Amino acid sequence: MGRVTAIDRRAVLLASAGLALAAGCATSGAVAHPTQPSSTAATLPTLPAQLTHGPRDRPRVALTFHGSGDPAIARALLGEAEKHGARVTVLAVGTWLDAHPDLARRILDGGHDLGNHTLHHLDINAMSEAEARQEITGCAERIRRLTGSVGTWFRPSRTPTASPLVTRLARQAGYPHVLSYDVDSLDFTSPGAPVVARKVLAEIREGSVVSLHFGYDDTVAALPVVLEELDRRGLAAVTTTELFS
Repeated sequence: MGRVTAIDRRAVLLASAGLALAAGCATSGAVAHPTQPSSTAATLPTLPAQLTHGPRDRPRVALTFHGSGDPAIARALLGEAEKHGARVTVLAVGTWLDAHPDLARRILDGGHDLGNHTLHHLDINAMSEAEARQEITGCAERIRRLTGSVGTWFRPSRTPTASPLVTRLARQAGYPHVLSYDVDSLDFTSPGAPVVARKVLAEIREGSVVSLHFGYDDTVAALPVVLEELDRRGLAAVTTTELFS
């Protein structure tokens, strides 16, 4: 995996030129959450079981990361977000937490949300009930062991939306809402940082939930440009919990 260079950075900045909307600068206004609630059920009782975006009448967005891959890249992305006053949501793969248990605490200590992205990151909608339950509860058990809570959100693996069966199993495991997204960065296809930044900034708007990934240098190079432009548009990058609260 290549390292991000100053040339990469300039390429992203140049590719993102012209994406900005006419507006003055504004601060991100992100709010840190030092601990996560054990369940979202009490605070979000009226929301549907599957969520793709938040309210469209508030200047907030949620950047969500699939938690797997090189831990150094994960730390770089978290640090970049915090440098810009942003808070993100990490949906962690259980086996990734097994390999890098310190990252669970690192995510929460940075004021970010930590959620469940299944145990092995397989096609959960294609599984039997017993297999799907184990994928959800296996990851939930790891998050609870590391943090004292099963986490705030569940995102199904290998699919943007959960089947009725998976939705029911997630609810039984302590996740009343399945978190999808309305902006897919496609960073996992490694299209280059300028493409990632351009796609996100072209589609994001008030209430958007963006799908991004740990583990890709393109994402590291694109994130500062995305955050700078969100700040210029007056859109705060907040945790998913804050987006829906």
